[in-house]
Amino acid sequence: MKSFTRIKKIKGQEYLYKITPYYDPKTKTVKQKSKYLGKNVNGTPVKIRSQTTPLIPTPKKVLSHAEYLPLLKIINDLELESILQKMLPPQHVWTALTIAMNYLIKPLASSHIKSWYEGTILSETHPDLPLSSQSVSKLFDLIGNTTAHIDFSNHLAQKISTSNTLVYDITSISSYSQMIKHLEWGYNRDGLDLPQINMSLVIDKEQEIPIMYDLYPGSIVDVSTLKSTIKKLRSCGIQDYTMIMDRGFFSTPNLEEMITSGLSFIMPPSTTLKSVKETMSEVHSLISNPNNLVMYQDEPLFVIPVTIDIGELCVKGYAYYDQKREQNERYSFYKRLYDILERLRGVRLRSWMNPANVFKELTKKNARYISWKVNDDRFEVELKKNSVSQRVNRMGRFILLYQGDFGWEECLSLYRSKDVVEKGFDIMKNDLEVMPANVRKDTTMKGYLFICFLSLILRMRLMKMMRDAELSKRYSIEALITELEKNKVMILPDGTQIVAEQTKRQREILKELCA
Repeated sequence: MKSFTRIKKIKGQEYLYKITPYYDPKTKTVKQKSKYLGKNVNGTPVKIRSQTTPLIPTPKKVLSHAEYLPLLKIINDLELESILQKMLPPQHVWTALTIAMNYLIKPLASSHIKSWYEGTILSETHPDLPLSSQSVSKLFDLIGNTTAHIDFSNHLAQKISTSNTLVYDITSISSYSQMIKHLEWGYNRDGLDLPQINMSLVIDKEQEIPIMYDLYPGSIVDVSTLKSTIKKLRSCGIQDYTMIMDRGFFSTPNLEEMITSGLSFIMPPSTTLKSVKETMSEVHSLISNPNNLVMYQDEPLFVIPVTIDIGELCVKGYAYYDQKREQNERYSFYKRLYDILERLRGVRLRSWMNPANVFKELTKKNARYISWKVNDDRFEVELKKNSVSQRVNRMGRFILLYQGDFGWEECLSLYRSKDVVEKGFDIMKNDLEVMPANVRKDTTMKGYLFICFLSLILRMRLMKMMRDAELSKRYSIEALITELEKNKVMILPDGTQIVAEQTKRQREILKELCA
């Protein structure tokens, strides 16, 4: 059987193949062998690889590309480069921004950041950045020896025209280091048995990005930080604003400071104050009057205005009663207490155990609701009726104090917006892996947290862009980055850049975020 040539058309191109028929004794049929000859050029086979000049030169390197485009847009929109140029030497501006992008995209130890950078487009657009482990530590130390975080906040607030609603909170950053002066033992909000530094954060509610942070020794309590923050906000030229704060910042001196200075604020009072307890008792029976019924986000709610005497101050507020919240709180509270009682009754105390320590460890914040004694090697426990009743009577009921021109709905809506700062802390601790920080010096810790602050700005602005474009319904930040990082750029020997063809998903994402 003679061989012959066959033309095959593949994706619009013609290719020549040599076809050789043969007899297969096993199947007793005639089969064909196919051998590729080359591209059909006027009836002559030409192999592409045999051409003297390849269609595309072998790339010098292939770099990550598309996942940085949204971040570079944010840097440009917020003018972060020009702001940093006012406080850092020119060679360190893009070093700081590059590390901040690394903390967002693929958090690495300082010793690995340079290798990561060399595989990204940043190594072409901003070549030869000092990113060795020693260089990064020196940069942190340089930043930590300056007032960069205050100067940065000043310029950023002016750039974005900070809105009149600021959310303020504080958290703990723990570290293993024994050489950082600010590290002290105090109330650790994450339950870690480590010394800590306290970090406060101010977030612009409208922009949904942090505009200021500050650091305090770990033993400093929340109420002590507010006065300092107010002064620093004023130094940044931020005057007309409302502070949204949690109960941890409530104190008579703080109220006096805010009221006498005319500062607008919204915050819940401490439930331990006698005047607050008396107001809650009065509200308990009055608030459920049907005439106090309102609707908030399609849910029924009871609201009445109140005034509370705190020291020599008479502070306005609103009392709220949410029956659905009360039901959920009761269920969770009683279930938690029952589980704790069962665990205590199941403990067999050994001779070397301290019963008081065991009880404290198992009950934690719920210890005040439970009385106990030891009989032989077992706990005998029961609930404290009065303590439980007092807690249950407050469920679903809360008070918000305010200064300013606020109706009940605006007051509640603004207060509930404080979750934006809680998300900021959550991002820093979990997504940016800010803690526990293992740095050795005070100045290095300060510089490290400044870079984390830059990274938080990038991430929170990216989250807002994704929500505005409704991309967050389909992608998490990690999923979006994973999709974009598939798109690479080839760098040819002559320096020419060839961006790989984008997929439909990549085009959609970049159109929404980078247009």
